[in-house]
Amino acid sequence: MPASRMRFLLLSSCLLLLAGCSSVYKNLQPATGNFNHIYKFRPQFSVVLYNAEINVTSHHLSGLLLMKIMPDSSTRIVFSSEMGVKFFDFAFLKDGSFKVYYIIPQMNKGPVIKTLMKDFDLVLMRQQGSHEHYILKDSAHLYYVLPQQKGANYYITNMAGDSLLRMEKSSKRKPVAVATMMNYKNGLPDTIGIDHKNFKFTIGLKKIER
Repeated sequence: MPASRMRFLLLSSCLLLLAGCSSVYKNLQPATGNFNHIYKFRPQFSVVLYNAEINVTSHHLSGLLLMKIMPDSSTRIVFSSEMGVKFFDFAFLKDGSFKVYYIIPQMNKGPVIKTLMKDFDLVLMRQQGSHEHYILKDSAHLYYVLPQQKGANYYITNMAGDSLLRMEKSSKRKPVAVATMMNYKNGLPDTIGIDHKNFKFTIGLKKIER
């Protein structure tokens, strides 16, 4: 192969590598505003029940998902079949820790539990008062950013800040999971969806009116 051809291929490879490492958030600009405004979209409930479908790799589970604020101020999340067979039972405790009371063997894997914890932490917006947070913007959106150990949680609204368009759990470069909460009524979204980008893991919730 001619040396010029070799140099061209090496240069092209380097440019592609640099492009692949570029962050999708790199062009966002700092924005001013009250960060706490994002918490008006936090689901407000004492107890709520959703029809739920969860797909984890080759496993499909459907049933009922209950979220309840307990007397000790912990948030309990229980997912079971309509026949009452429990799939998992979690809690976010008052001190901010996460506790697993039960999970079926098929899902009892560290990465699955960690993913579920982060997913529900994202949609429940439990990080109010985080010491580090800021707001960014592009030409049409505001990005409320909560940095995480790896990456960040992005809560994305329109420029007026009155409509939550989506939530993104990101690495340093790109979203790894995208969530939506739609059709709020009395402080609660009727529909919640979470879709992971790197592997098959989806959660779909539809509120049951009682």
